[in-house]
Amino acid sequence: MSGSSSQAPTNVRSGRALFRLCLVRDDIRLVAINHTALSLEHLFNAIRHDSTHGPCIAARDLPLEYHGRVIHLFSQRDPHKLDWKLAGAEYIFESTGKMTREAQARVHIDHGGAKKVVISAPSSDCPNVVFGVNHRTYQTDQDVLSNASCTTNCLAPIALVLHRSFGIETGMMTTVHASTSSQKVLDGFSTKDVRQGRSAMGNIIPASTGAAKAVVKVLPELAGRFHGISIRVPVTNVSLVDLTVTLETPVASKDDLISVFRHAATPRLAGIVAVSDEKLVSSDYLSSTESATIDVDASVALDGRTVKIVAWYDNEVGFSSRSE
Repeated sequence: MSGSSSQAPTNVRSGRALFRLCLVRDDIRLVAINHTALSLEHLFNAIRHDSTHGPCIAARDLPLEYHGRVIHLFSQRDPHKLDWKLAGAEYIFESTGKMTREAQARVHIDHGGAKKVVISAPSSDCPNVVFGVNHRTYQTDQDVLSNASCTTNCLAPIALVLHRSFGIETGMMTTVHASTSSQKVLDGFSTKDVRQGRSAMGNIIPASTGAAKAVVKVLPELAGRFHGISIRVPVTNVSLVDLTVTLETPVASKDDLISVFRHAATPRLAGIVAVSDEKLVSSDYLSSTESATIDVDASVALDGRTVKIVAWYDNEVGFSSRSE
């Protein structure tokens, strides 16, 4: 994406990851931030330091200037009062996690004067676009889009490759997912699910996920064939998808199975899907920008029709890389 861009706000993980990516991209000009930090000191600290990804060297001179241009700072909890046009912002990355419906996100256009909004979360009523899967369906008159979720961005390209190569009869996905800010550090209460109220750092916690349903939104031909669950584990970042499918057309061997991903990764899904022959662990994929990295050693071709694909993804950086 070229031209002016902006972000609102930086108080959640995807927003902060996206902010860092904007700093190192020459084709995106960051012009404004809406934040809800207690003070500028708190904001600057959050920008420059991160417990997971380390210090942000590119932000040493921020937020006053970026590439010689002033960055406008808003601190507004009411989105109706944001004047994005004043800041020269054309594209809004809606990263609050609170405005996921089209009418909510459209406030940035109708009241703020922006041209387009990308919601960095799944949306129930606006187009969900997964780059590399259904991005070509985008129409220029669609001015509010959802980037779906980190897990959907990992799962959907894998499902696409398998379905186009062999056909998918049924699929069951488990995401072994890093803890998120919605969970509790210590035992407490959750209005969403009793188990979500338990300590994220001391437990493995089964949870629901909408990723399987979201895949059907971008690959409607798979309707009724997919189900998925999430297992939250006590790590701060990097997750994996464990996808087991029954194929319509048998695959001859594991080598043949993996070869279709090697072929798809270059060049059609380059930068989106990667294949790794190394025996790595989650921390090795920290700050990986791919949506999915196939773990060859962990993947299985059981009997020709039953196969398992294991893929890693940085659920913060990988996902935010697709928002751009």
